[in-house]
Amino acid sequence: MYKFIKERRSISGQELANQFGISRQAVNKHLKSLLNEGIIIKEGVTKAASYKPKQPGNTVSTPLLLNKSYLLRGLEEHEVFGKISATLNLGVSMRPSAYAIFKHAFTEILNNAIDHSQSDKCLIRVEVTPYTCMFAIRDYGIGLFDSIRSKFHMDDEYDALGQLLKGKTTTMKERHSGEGIFFTSKSGDHISFRSHRIQLSFDNTKGSIITEERKFFRGTEAFFSISKRSRRDLTLIFSEYSPEEYDYKFEKTKVHVNLSSKDHVSRSEAKRLTYGLEKFTEIVLDFKGVKTIGQSFADEIFRVFKREHPGIIIKTINASGAIQQMINHVNIDN
Repeated sequence: MYKFIKERRSISGQELANQFGISRQAVNKHLKSLLNEGIIIKEGVTKAASYKPKQPGNTVSTPLLLNKSYLLRGLEEHEVFGKISATLNLGVSMRPSAYAIFKHAFTEILNNAIDHSQSDKCLIRVEVTPYTCMFAIRDYGIGLFDSIRSKFHMDDEYDALGQLLKGKTTTMKERHSGEGIFFTSKSGDHISFRSHRIQLSFDNTKGSIITEERKFFRGTEAFFSISKRSRRDLTLIFSEYSPEEYDYKFEKTKVHVNLSSKDHVSRSEAKRLTYGLEKFTEIVLDFKGVKTIGQSFADEIFRVFKREHPGIIIKTINASGAIQQMINHVNIDN
């Protein structure tokens, strides 16, 4: 493809698709690779964009990069973002919807580092490529998961991870609602949180969540990336979990049951899963990837928990026939 672009000197994405008999999506993957290598440049935006080989004197679309350390004491997240946005010209290079999400995620994560990390400083890296904007914020403090584990007297950091994913979990109730990371994790393309030996990663392009055990890492590093042309709407993301029927309050959450195990048998596992869920009005339990559940596990959620919290709606998705049969067997509503 590069050879053809070089011969034509200037060509559109649609012309390349017609020439090679492939989809625009496939063409864009090739173009993205060539742009990131810096051997072609892009002129214009969206359908009017054209691509040219790099020539002496061309301004090549190399990534813009900012790498800076900040002292956290007295730092204001909105001021930091404003300066970075102006330096990298983010408001012009990004679609407004993508820019709104990027700003929200950046300020939420930096605010968490300021208020919760107990670190003296943080390192901020922001990178802008022809297709994506990304940031990483690293502090050297107590660690995201261990902070929650210690505050709520949990057994380990994996229990803390599960609480974090539910939303409304904060170690500082007087200043935070616990919603920041929950909504940030659902707004970008790729998001990850690494602390101590745990890395929690979200791939919203595929709808997947992955937890990994890594080499010990002091403090916390949050990574976030989004397409500059993303059409995701931050308002719609908020409204999915804060719908009109709940007066636009954060009353709905989704819990990924398979996060810690593919098989759930015991009542104690169910108690860990439901811990903190009494704060919500509607709970969606996602059983994707779960192979089996035991009667004690199901009974604790669908009979005991429901009996203790009759006003809470519990819904299930992606449950296999066998799992749904077990749920129906113990469900007090059946």
